[in-house]
Amino acid sequence: MIITKPRTNLDVMLDRVTQAARSPEAIRPAAVGEALADFVHDPQLLAGIACPCCPDRYIRHLLHADPEGGFAVVALVWRPGQMSPIHAHHTWCALGVHRGTLTESFYQRGADGQEPTTTATCLRRAGDISHGAADPDVIHRLANLGGTNALSIHVYGVPYERFGSDVNLVYSA
Repeated sequence: MIITKPRTNLDVMLDRVTQAARSPEAIRPAAVGEALADFVHDPQLLAGIACPCCPDRYIRHLLHADPEGGFAVVALVWRPGQMSPIHAHHTWCALGVHRGTLTESFYQRGADGQEPTTTATCLRRAGDISHGAADPDVIHRLANLGGTNALSIHVYGVPYERFGSDVNLVYSA
């Protein structure tokens, strides 16, 4: 007798993200974002998966690494007050907020080496998504400005082993 593990919503989400990540490059970030949108609002999506927070900074937990190296899916856990640096991306990306609320601020490059300046800010609540192409002019920062932990799910178009060098183009801490 073969016993198979029941498929979870996370399994189905990862299948859809994988399919979307194989979309043509021009629509890939939006397609992956749409795949996330169908699942990130589910409070049981990560049931049974340990995603502890870190007292000093937001932390990534690997959920899935594409065997072909085309992308990786991570859960980011944000304690109150934690934020990313101001950055753009070397690769396409998509994210969905699973728990809590994040503030996403957008920036334009500063002239002649000046700090980037804020152009817009929006709240990303549980179930909300955001996505973008690899573009040094699409500059943003995510922050947990609320009073409780937040968790977001991100998909980046590089292997997990290259996250340290090939994801963020940092403009300002």
